[in-house]
Amino acid sequence: MALKVEAEQRGEWAVLRVIGELDIATSPSVRQHVHDAVAQGRRDLVIDLSEVLFCDSSGVGVLVAARRLMRSCAGHLRLILPDRGAEDGSHVNRVLAALGVRRLFDCYPDLAAATETAETTGVPLSGTG
Repeated sequence: MALKVEAEQRGEWAVLRVIGELDIATSPSVRQHVHDAVAQGRRDLVIDLSEVLFCDSSGVGVLVAARRLMRSCAGHLRLILPDRGAEDGSHVNRVLAALGVRRLFDCYPDLAAATETAETTGVPLSGTG
């Protein structure tokens, strides 16, 4: 399956909706979308991974690099990683947890929660931001 990235603006948040497989062949596209958002002056970014069916280490690398980039420009990165239950949880959620890096990210169950302002959301579902 190919990868599709849809970009939109939700208030102050730039949103990248990633659909398909995030692997060595497709991760450069996601990386480019993140860099494009920053180049356009966006400092608050949500990456919606709820429709990612597969993610390998290169996909994880893109997410870690996006976090680093957003922090370097005093920005914020939030991931949408819905919990669908123990047996049917998000693939990306399981991969990040297995690699021990999920705690690095602020994770939210849906777009509405992820795009609320910091004053109204309080503490994210997980991560340290």
